[in-house]
Amino acid sequence: QVQPVESGGGSVQPGGSLRLSCTVSRNIFKFYVMGWFRQAPGKQRERVATITPNGMTNYVDSVKGRFIISRDNAKNTVYLQLNSLNLEDTAVYFCNTAVETFSWGQGTQVTVSS
Repeated sequence: QVQPVESGGGSVQPGGSLRLSCTVSRNIFKFYVMGWFRQAPGKQRERVATITPNGMTNYVDSVKGRFIISRDNAKNTVYLQLNSLNLEDTAVYFCNTAVETFSWGQGTQVTVSS
């Protein structure tokens, strides 16, 4: 079972920024469309961004223009730059393939509060 490892979360004020990282332990990473997902308290997990192996990106409307997904295939790592954070971005953030092929990791907590 492949299980990603997420890191980089924290507590920030509204308007702040964070950079999340997710590493996958297998070289198969480079073949997959990768995604970042988040789950807010009491809500279902939602996919917020995806990136193809050659770098094409897509975002859910609520984060478009604020979040940036990127990847480094040599490092088996996908990143999510979170900018202009607001209270509604508070959630546990996870990465997986876009179609949820891998096991779920523990995620990384992002808390936005004033």
